[in-house]
Amino acid sequence: MTTIHHQQMLQEHVSMEFSSSTTHIQTFSQTTKIVGEEVMTRKSSSTVEFFSLVTRSSNIPAGESVPEFVEKPHPITLPEGDKAEFRARVQGNPKPNVSWKRESGIPIKESAKIFYDSINKEHVLKLEPLTSDDSDNYKCIASNDHADAIYTVSLLVTEGQEKLDFKKMLKKRAPPPPKKKQKVTDEKEMLEILSKVPKKDFEKVCMEYGFTDFRGLLKKLKGMKKKAEVEAIRILKPLEDIETKIDTTVTFECILELKDPNVKMIWIKDTEPLRIQYSLGKYDVKQMGTKYMLVITNVNMSDAGVYSLSVGDKRMSAQLTVLDEPLKILGDLKPLKVTERQTALFEVRLSKKEPNFVWKFNGKELKRDDKYEISVSEDGLTHTLKIKDARLSDSGEFSVQAGNLVQKAQLTIDRIPIKFVSTLKNARVKEKSRACLECELNSKDVTLRWKKDGQLLAHGSKYSMNHEGKRAELIIEDAQLSDGGEYTVVAMQNGDPTEYCSTATLTVEERLATVKSGMSDVHAATGSPAELCVVLNDEKVEGVWLKDGKEITDLPGVQIVKQGAVHKLIFPNMGPEYEGKYTFRAKGAESEASVFIADPPAIDPSILEALAAHPVTVKVGHTAHIKVPFRAKPLPKVTWYKDGMEVTEEERVSMERGEDQALLTISNCVREDSGLVLLKLKNDYGTATATLHLNVLDRPKPPQGRVEFLELSGNCVHMKWKAPKDNGGRPVTQFIVERRAVGKKSWIKIGEVDGKVTNFSTNKVEEGKAYQFRILAVNSEGVSDPLETDEVFAGNPIEPPGFASQPQVTDVTKETVTITWNAPTQDGGAPVLGYIVERRKKGSNLWVPVNKDPVQGTKYTVDGLLEDTEYEFRVIAVNKAGPGQPSMPSSSVVAKDPVKPPGLVQGLHVSDSSNSSISLGWQEPIEGDPPSGYILEMRAEDSKEWSKCTKIPISGTCYTVGGLTERQKYFFRIRAVNEAGVGEPVELDEGVRAMPPPAAPKFDLSARLKSHMVVRAGTALCIHAAFSGSPPPDVIWKKDGITTKGRETITKGKNHSQFLINSTKRSDSGVYRILLQNEFGEAHYDIHVHVTDFPRPPTNLQLFEEVPNTVTLTWNHSPDVQEDGDAHYVIMKRDASSPTWFTAAERVFSNKYTVTGLLPGRKYYFRVVARNEIGDSDPLDSKDTWLVNKDHIENLDTKLKPYQQKDWRHAPRFLTPLKPHMVLQGQDCTMTCAFLGNPRPTVTLYKGDVNITANSKFWYNSTSGVCTLVIPTCTLKDSGEYSVLVENELGKDRSSCTLTVYGKAPKSPSCQGQGCQAVISVWGPLINSLHLASTIFYLF
Repeated sequence: MTTIHHQQMLQEHVSMEFSSSTTHIQTFSQTTKIVGEEVMTRKSSSTVEFFSLVTRSSNIPAGESVPEFVEKPHPITLPEGDKAEFRARVQGNPKPNVSWKRESGIPIKESAKIFYDSINKEHVLKLEPLTSDDSDNYKCIASNDHADAIYTVSLLVTEGQEKLDFKKMLKKRAPPPPKKKQKVTDEKEMLEILSKVPKKDFEKVCMEYGFTDFRGLLKKLKGMKKKAEVEAIRILKPLEDIETKIDTTVTFECILELKDPNVKMIWIKDTEPLRIQYSLGKYDVKQMGTKYMLVITNVNMSDAGVYSLSVGDKRMSAQLTVLDEPLKILGDLKPLKVTERQTALFEVRLSKKEPNFVWKFNGKELKRDDKYEISVSEDGLTHTLKIKDARLSDSGEFSVQAGNLVQKAQLTIDRIPIKFVSTLKNARVKEKSRACLECELNSKDVTLRWKKDGQLLAHGSKYSMNHEGKRAELIIEDAQLSDGGEYTVVAMQNGDPTEYCSTATLTVEERLATVKSGMSDVHAATGSPAELCVVLNDEKVEGVWLKDGKEITDLPGVQIVKQGAVHKLIFPNMGPEYEGKYTFRAKGAESEASVFIADPPAIDPSILEALAAHPVTVKVGHTAHIKVPFRAKPLPKVTWYKDGMEVTEEERVSMERGEDQALLTISNCVREDSGLVLLKLKNDYGTATATLHLNVLDRPKPPQGRVEFLELSGNCVHMKWKAPKDNGGRPVTQFIVERRAVGKKSWIKIGEVDGKVTNFSTNKVEEGKAYQFRILAVNSEGVSDPLETDEVFAGNPIEPPGFASQPQVTDVTKETVTITWNAPTQDGGAPVLGYIVERRKKGSNLWVPVNKDPVQGTKYTVDGLLEDTEYEFRVIAVNKAGPGQPSMPSSSVVAKDPVKPPGLVQGLHVSDSSNSSISLGWQEPIEGDPPSGYILEMRAEDSKEWSKCTKIPISGTCYTVGGLTERQKYFFRIRAVNEAGVGEPVELDEGVRAMPPPAAPKFDLSARLKSHMVVRAGTALCIHAAFSGSPPPDVIWKKDGITTKGRETITKGKNHSQFLINSTKRSDSGVYRILLQNEFGEAHYDIHVHVTDFPRPPTNLQLFEEVPNTVTLTWNHSPDVQEDGDAHYVIMKRDASSPTWFTAAERVFSNKYTVTGLLPGRKYYFRVVARNEIGDSDPLDSKDTWLVNKDHIENLDTKLKPYQQKDWRHAPRFLTPLKPHMVLQGQDCTMTCAFLGNPRPTVTLYKGDVNITANSKFWYNSTSGVCTLVIPTCTLKDSGEYSVLVENELGKDRSSCTLTVYGKAPKSPSCQGQGCQAVISVWGPLINSLHLASTIFYLF
């Protein structure tokens, strides 16, 4: 039992860290305050509460999320017998499954209740009654496909006063009988009994055992316990005094033997307890078995003092003494020489930290920028200066000043040697022609000289020397044989005395005759003249002619002519014997050509006359053969046309061409094949045509058009028609006329007429009867299809009368109903003789006539009805053809005495409206009998006619009229109706427009409209905006304040708009604004779009050794690195025996880099990657491995060098930098970043330029390379720039962010007339940078 008197104790728990190859766990325990007079615990007075997240995947689809605790369970401390209840509310997509477990692994007891509270939407774990065995840490686990969220809280069950059971007390009728006193003679035995019972029961137990000296026993019992507590703590090794230097790490340690491992331990400096958890890594408490340690890092003068450890009632102390030493510069700053465009590095180390340290160049102080990289090691002792991309202007004196100490060194820059990118090439030219020698250098700032055979050349008419940019050329006009020889170009540059040369040989060859104008093939008609001609470049050159490879010596009828440089072969009269291949040969020259006969197509005139005079005639279904002979050379192209359309080969048509004839074959001929046929013959030398007519015989087509009836009477039908459009190739000999009565299937021939006659009359008809006629044409080939007429009547037809109108009820009593109707509009051709009236009960299908003889007139009273029975009535008109069709049934009517019609409808009003509907409401009439329904009518503003809104009366007192035109104005009126009739109408006071209530434009946030977008060039840019407004707003898209017009596609709707560019370019970057306007206001939204792309890879990676045990890499620039100022290269290396690549250098801007730190005897691969803000290019890898040679062993007798452990140290760098934050005033702000460094970097926090590391206002923790800064209860003064500086002896790195604290919640993106911004906090980069397949984060 632990008792705390008259004070408030603060119990702190140290952060603990567990690490393995796959998971990183951080636990931040909450601080628990214990206040009171007396607290009794069984295990510990501390509480536990922490959260962990185990991720399954790093890529979570849009719209889904990991489980998240909306309401967290809380730690509980309760006495035995009480009831404990844990509650948790979770969310996530997919929906998480929730389970409960004990951290110790013991199953939750069976009496516990685990259920889901659907009202509060909470998961509940209820434990009752509590026992000491229930004390444990309980886990609430929420799981879905992406992660497991685990929230752990403690349940502490204490011993408390027993509760009185009033129910049992009420049942007691009499005082309980006194218990028998038990006798214990030994006081020691009594003390042992009292040590096992609660303090509240001491007096009762003493009375039971017969001991009356209660206070004496209590004092002895306290003495026993105090003695036991004293013996519970043994000090095996006390704390010892320590003397150390500044910036070192010291450890106070002691060895204790504790009976109770949960005994309270407090470390104290001087008189103040150490706040371990909020020391920002300054203090760390460790335990190894029975050894307890306090570690103090980065010791400074303020850390000197007395350090004490309080354990229970024991306390031990030790003195820490901090020694100071004078500032010294260790080593000299040495002069440095580098080649132009490389990086120069100066480094100096101090004996201790010095805040007033500066680098200078020629006496001027240097600041860190893109040119100069200034860094300090983590221990603050080593200072480094890097001069990037060194130029001649960087040569000079560099110095360092540390306090009053100064050191200087000289930097010398060597020029990059001139290289010939393209050297002079050997050339060979003909005599008297133009010669050109050219080359390309790596620089344009050079001076050039040209030499021939060692002699300097001068510029003149003979030599032309050109130098533009990096290219140079020498041109020699009218080259002679003497111009052949060795030519050299000499290049020099300022500041470099070296001459750089390139040499080539020019050879001038003797000129021979060439063909200036060669022969071409000749095509000539038989009997016409022709010639072949060759023109050489030299008149004195002779040549010979060959035909088909044989020299022409004597060819009859052929003339050989030479006119200077022109050589001809003339054919006065072309004939077949002259066809062949001819060749002309001269010294160094040759020309060939062929001679062909070319005759145009021709057809004998007598054949053309015969084809025109005698058509080709065939019958339907037979085959037509059309053959036309011709003469032509070469053979012509044959084309057939029919009625001006070209004929193509198909299933029935085939075309053939012989040496002297053309054949067209048409199989299975049809009538449509008839027509004009044209044959066209064509070759390169002319055209010939032949025309003929093809006639296919068939039966005629049907007579034309609609049959016209000249007379239709009871004793005569006279008709006429038109002749067939196509007689089938033969004249029509006659027409056949047939007839049938309507309703019959068989046709009867009633006559025929001559083929030249197109009319017919017959008297074989009956009055009023319907008939149908058809006419067929006949020729020598057969009978045509018939031409049929419509149904016609002989005379006037008589039919039963049409429908009478729907009967209307005019009077009702309990026994009779009077109805009226109107006569039918069609009497069927004979007068109406009367009407038959029928009735039926409502719901029955049986109609009963109420009159035997037809009623004369259009009114009738039906009697003999049953009272309160509902009836329907209908009327049938009758003429001499018989009864017609019955009319529509009348409205149902109940046979009873009449009732009063309803009065005026009350309170007609509009309850709601939209773009297509208007809702109205009203009250029942006050006067008249109650209505059975209401008739609602409406009319548009531009109409005067009223129309019903429903087909049947409305039963209720409200109705919504739909299907209206948007923004159209409508008027409404309403009447009540009952059995007695329709009441008077009541009209709405004024018209109503079909539109929702007016509203200003507003953006819809649920559409996830983004404020910043990064798009890769070549992909689509799609911005979709959803909004609302009444009336629908006008939409305007702008880019950088200018209305867009160009490659984009904009779609607009009432409530949305989309902006689309199918293929983006870098020039599409900018600020896009969507502007909404209507007559009630406007709103806008800005989207910042950045278009970029991956860089192209470098090329031509070369490796060589300039300095022993190093490798120098050179490569050709990536075009994107040269064009983009932020793009750079990353150099990587890999041991040939390992698959892992390591980064050798970052942010390299030149195309040359020297890799150091290679191990002798190892083989390495190297890689160069171009990088920009969108990502990395494809890698450029070395093809072969590079072997670092071992140094030669000069003395075999020397001992082997001792093994040196590999240096794994590296400068610190940030994996995940700080992100900007925006918080509400009064809320906490948590900033997180991740870094790497070896040795472990020291962390310093800044707000602006002020060091806030030791400021108690801020809570700070740094564990396993993750730094967390908590700013509790933010105020407006906390706004500003915050930065984290990590440094070790190899360098330092810094990350900054901006914190904005606002007084009230910012407006949503739908704010009127204001641009909207979004602040996004992302954990993804931290997870990706740690390369973990599964990561656990424990958050405070």
